[in-house]
Amino acid sequence: MKKLSFIVFTFLSIVIAQGQNKVIINVDASAPTSKIHKEIYGQFAEHLGRCIYDGIWVGKDSEIPNINGYRKDVVEALKALNIPVLRWPGGCFADTYHWKDGIGPKEQRPKIKNVFWGGTMEDNSFGTHEFFELCEMLGCEPYLSANVGSGSVKEMTEWLEYITSSEDTPMVQLRKENGREDPWHLKYIGIGNESWGCGGDMTPEYYADLYRQYSGYCRLYSAENPYRIACGANAWDARWTDVVMSKGHRMMEGISVHYYTIAGKGWGDKGPGRDFEENLYFSGLKKGLMMDSLIKKHVAVMDKIDPKKRIGLLVDEWGIWTDPEVGSIPGHLFQQNTMRDALIASTTLDIFHRHTNRVVMANIAQVVNVLQAMILTKDDVMVLTPTYHVFNMYKGHQDAEFIPISFNCPSYKFGDDEIPSLSCTLSKNKDNKFNFTISNLNPKDNQLVEIPLNSLNTKKIISGNILTSEKFNDYNSFEKTDLVKPGIFKDANLKKGVLNLKIPPMSIVNVEME
Repeated sequence: MKKLSFIVFTFLSIVIAQGQNKVIINVDASAPTSKIHKEIYGQFAEHLGRCIYDGIWVGKDSEIPNINGYRKDVVEALKALNIPVLRWPGGCFADTYHWKDGIGPKEQRPKIKNVFWGGTMEDNSFGTHEFFELCEMLGCEPYLSANVGSGSVKEMTEWLEYITSSEDTPMVQLRKENGREDPWHLKYIGIGNESWGCGGDMTPEYYADLYRQYSGYCRLYSAENPYRIACGANAWDARWTDVVMSKGHRMMEGISVHYYTIAGKGWGDKGPGRDFEENLYFSGLKKGLMMDSLIKKHVAVMDKIDPKKRIGLLVDEWGIWTDPEVGSIPGHLFQQNTMRDALIASTTLDIFHRHTNRVVMANIAQVVNVLQAMILTKDDVMVLTPTYHVFNMYKGHQDAEFIPISFNCPSYKFGDDEIPSLSCTLSKNKDNKFNFTISNLNPKDNQLVEIPLNSLNTKKIISGNILTSEKFNDYNSFEKTDLVKPGIFKDANLKKGVLNLKIPPMSIVNVEME
């Protein structure tokens, strides 16, 4: 842990002024800062619905503008987010995917039925080469999910050899025959996906033994030493984490966990993605905030087995999961994306920031056209969702020094329940610029915020922007693509080292200072 010379610990103590809706945030001196891993802003692209086909890949002959088959507008939009890592090919799809079906001349590749997601027939025109070329275009690290559920150690090791080796072996010759002379770089490999469910319906004991076998061979056949990620728990199942880590911790660098926000009554009634009332707005936010408790639960298990914190926790599937859009194919998981979902994204990212000593990566589900997507597409129209705008506003936190925050704030109350009305992050990047992001979850009340920043030696505001809308269920449609979009934030001033902000209801604000 590094220390700032002028600040050892940052404590944001919030005092509610008597009779006023005002929050005073005091930045106190000092303790160790930590790094916000840029991989927390990772993305997930599964062969599911129209994520890959239509969303990312349209083929070279498409009338939709493309770069060698990749949608030009989508590629450019994703590049603007500074995506650090992209997970592929699944998800549940990964444990039915056989990589050799997705290489070679496209017209000779066999079709595959997507048995988990709508029974869609895919032509395998997007495979290993296309994925790694996409990662090169985006400048991000590839994260592969290996097939453990229906695959074999031999299949996985041949894939690693095909991707990473430069030696004179059959797999390398095959890669060269398919047009790629040099090996690709592969940093992350996940060994199985949801092995407790769609990835094999395994017990943790059985999976842990399989993991040890697969994990050992990862390092024998790859030209690199990939960061090995064990399949982790289904949400709150700490026993899975305990068993898998106890048996396999010496052979892993990371372990995953999956958690989806369900605003409705449960998996059979998730609630609509749009046109909902305040009860589902509140419930969605509350369920999203439970990510903090979930991480703490698994970290407690990890700390017992790995007290030196060598092993990272990866939340490699997260986001709000609603009922699919009416008229869409249910198994394609196409849902709209509202102002509520933007606030779920901002508050979840704030939670990840507070757990940087364990959470080293997160991958929101999913990047295009599926669940809480960054982007929606229809024919040649592309929509940037409110969640996309959050990731764009927050990208200044990537690899920045996290200045810890601790505060009390007014509650947002609904019925007999309540949640904190504010969530925020303060960080300092390598250019000595400070980013302060703050979300007001209350849909009715402004929040006045005052922050003395003398200890940070801030002199001026560089920029400020805000994401908000008139209604919490507002969204960007193919007809109105910019209903929810960032604007310039004018209610911030920095005088004599004190930052004053007026945060509107249900809004996300970013202020950059130096």
